[in-house]
Amino acid sequence: MLTVGVDAGGVEKMLRAGSLSCPTCAASVSAWGFARPRWLRSADGLVRLRPRRSRCSGCGATHVLLPLVALLRRADAAAVIGTALALKAAGRGHRAIADGLGRAAGTVRGWLRRFAGRAEALRRAFTELAVSVQADAPPIEPAGSDFADAVAAVGAAVAAIGRRWPVLLTVSAWEIACAVTNGALLARGGLTELTNTSRLWASP
Repeated sequence: MLTVGVDAGGVEKMLRAGSLSCPTCAASVSAWGFARPRWLRSADGLVRLRPRRSRCSGCGATHVLLPLVALLRRADAAAVIGTALALKAAGRGHRAIADGLGRAAGTVRGWLRRFAGRAEALRRAFTELAVSVQADAPPIEPAGSDFADAVAAVGAAVAAIGRRWPVLLTVSAWEIACAVTNGALLARGGLTELTNTSRLWASP
């Protein structure tokens, strides 16, 4: 899985130029058809996605190029899920969050539980990302819980990325978090290595 920007034309240019790399062996990938179309629930309604599929020139593996608005195997947009995580960090319960977002309580509870189960790994990874992007990044103050600390670390990393690449401030914080985790922010298993932010936007 690779995360890319939402500009389909820009993604095609990157594929033709060989500037997208395989996450397994780092060789360049090329266009290889399309993944199955899917619908994504955004804050403004349904959005149809038809992700590009790519094939590695080195190891031969295929990878779906997931737009940064979407998380792996989630029906809701990254920005919607991120809003729920931020509200939980601020002390809201899952039912109140679900009511506010117009989502099922069980769906929201599932997001929160998955994030909570990975909170320490996420806090550590995003803190390291913030420092790697900006060595003198402001310290991240304790936020009162492991969950809130992880959300604060995401915010700190996104802020550092925005200071280094101001053009990315047009992208929501949780879309950036989605991008650097290659869509795996709430995926099962261990935390994937955070990716190089400089290659994520086809047309910055």
